[in-house]
This record gives sequence, structure tokens and C-alpha cells, in this order.
Amino acid sequence: MTTIRALIATTVKKKWQVLQLDVNNAFLHGDLHEEVYMEIPPGLVVDSPGLVQVEQVPSEGSVVFVAIYVDDVLVTGTHLQEIESLKTFLHSTFKIKDLGRLHYFLGLEIQYTEKGILMSQRKFTIDLLRVFGCIDCPSMTSPMDPSVKLKANKGAPLPDPSYYRKLIGKLNFLTNTRLDIAYSVQHLSQFMKSLREPHLKAAYHVLRYLKGDPSLGIFINNNADYGVNAFCDSDWATCSKSRKSVSGYIVLLGTSPISWKSKKQSTISLSSTEAEYRSARMVVGELVWLARLLNELTVPLALPIPIFCDSQATLHIARNLCSMNERNISKWIVIL
Repeated sequence: MTTIRALIATTVKKKWQVLQLDVNNAFLHGDLHEEVYMEIPPGLVVDSPGLVQVEQVPSEGSVVFVAIYVDDVLVTGTHLQEIESLKTFLHSTFKIKDLGRLHYFLGLEIQYTEKGILMSQRKFTIDLLRVFGCIDCPSMTSPMDPSVKLKANKGAPLPDPSYYRKLIGKLNFLTNTRLDIAYSVQHLSQFMKSLREPHLKAAYHVLRYLKGDPSLGIFINNNADYGVNAFCDSDWATCSKSRKSVSGYIVLLGTSPISWKSKKQSTISLSSTEAEYRSARMVVGELVWLARLLNELTVPLALPIPIFCDSQATLHIARNLCSMNERNISKWIVIL
């Protein structure tokens, strides 16, 4: 989904038109059970055994990008004539259905305004509230109750654990546009092994929070601001059982969010500085990949990309370029 958000944000800022296609009878193009011999298409070169590297796209000239998920296809680029030629070729090969301008893709609803687009999951949210019986419940003002501390083995066991797991899976999908519930979903996902009634009650609290504004989403403006900024933070030793910390970050293209995550760290940090540094390391890994993606999308990146962190000790460690130069990362990232 980060790729899709980055692609859509690029098209909005470059004022490209995004068209949506659907492949008819996609199940007929399933897995083949016989040997198939293929050749590397033009534009790709073999870098090493098993790896293929895309050649750089020239800055001048026209480009067309195709994003495919199973049978759902997005097509965008600089020239509509080439996009139409590609659509004709695809139709002659796969029999596609032209759905016109992008409005609904993988559960993402796109609403166009004069200043950009609003990306939300309103229909998915309303269906979720209806399925789990919260459509008529009073709404909440926060994703979780700050006075409630969830424990792994506290409370009566749930008679049907699959009910809770289904709810958390749907909430996790909803974080594709609702970054305000990312931490809550991450926290509730920790109790899948031993589910209790307080866990389900907390999950319903998230649903009642979503009812307050089901159409809430992310806004991507159409100004020509291609600056990439990242913000990271951590919650030291937040897990009362394992004492592991939680990392969180968000990446903005201009002022539009395109990537974010809230995740428990895999190791125990002995200090808040360690937790903050691991949080910065996580967003650096995301930025290295994201910078290459945006470069392929012909986004003019200004390097190095700044990362904002609120720990002075972490900043001093990160500015020691000894370890960074070994991997040639210093030209990509700067931590502020």
C-alpha cells in the first residue's frame, strides 16, 4: 500500500491522470503447471544471479507506470496517447474492462478536490461497523482508553477467538488510510494467543472511535512540493511483560503522508536512547527503499532526506558517520 500511496501522491503533484482497469476472468490467467521459457524483456538487465535491476528512466521523454494487484490495474503517465496504446494492447491480450478515472481501488476511495485528493476507506469502515454491531453505538473521542492497561492473562477467556482475530485483521487493513489507529491496532494485535474479554472491549472502543468520522482519511495536495521528511519516536519499555519498546514513524511527501508504522521492537532496549536509535534505524531502512521508489517514479528528490528525532543522545550517535559510511547511507539520510 505504500507503493500505491506513493504512486497516487506522485500523480497528484505532477497532475497526471490515473486510470483504472480490471482484468476479465482473471482466474483463467492463474498458475501454470507446465514448464515455461521466458526471455528478459527490454529495459531490464541481469545484475547478479536471481536478481534483476531496472535501468534508470530518462528524465526527458514520456513514461507510463502500471500498478497491478491480482486483477486490479492502475495506469498513469505523462502522455494519454501512450496510455491508450497500452490499454489497447492489454485488452487484446487479457480482455480488460476500462473503469475510467481512479475512484475506488483495493478499498481506497478517492475524492477529487481543487487542491488535491482525499483518500479514505469510508465504505469499508461503515461495513465494519455494521458487521460488528456498532453502527448505532455512541462514538468515542480517542482510539483507546488511556486508563485501561491490558494484560495478556487478565479477564475471562473469549469463547470464540476467531471473532476477535477477524476484527483485528480488518482494523489492520483500515490502517492503510487511518494512521491515527496504527498504535491501537499494533497494541491489540499482541493478544492473539490468549484472548480475553478486556481485549475485545478495547477493540470495540476502537470501533466506536471510528464511528465518530468514518470518512476520515489522508489528504494529498497537488502543490509541487516534493520534499521528503520523516519523523520517528519510540515508547521505551511500553510492554509491561516483555519490557520491549514500540517504534513509530511517519514519512511525508511534501505535507502528504505516504508511509507510517507502529511496531514493537524485536529486542529489549536498556535505555530510552537505544529505543530511539532503533526507531531511527527502522525509518532509515524505509527511506532507503522509498527514495529508490520515488526516483523510479521520476520524483525530483532533494538528498539527503531529513529525519526528525527528539532525543539529543540519539542525534549524537547518529551523527557519528563511522558506521554510516560503511554502507554509504550518509548521502541518503540526515538525522536532525
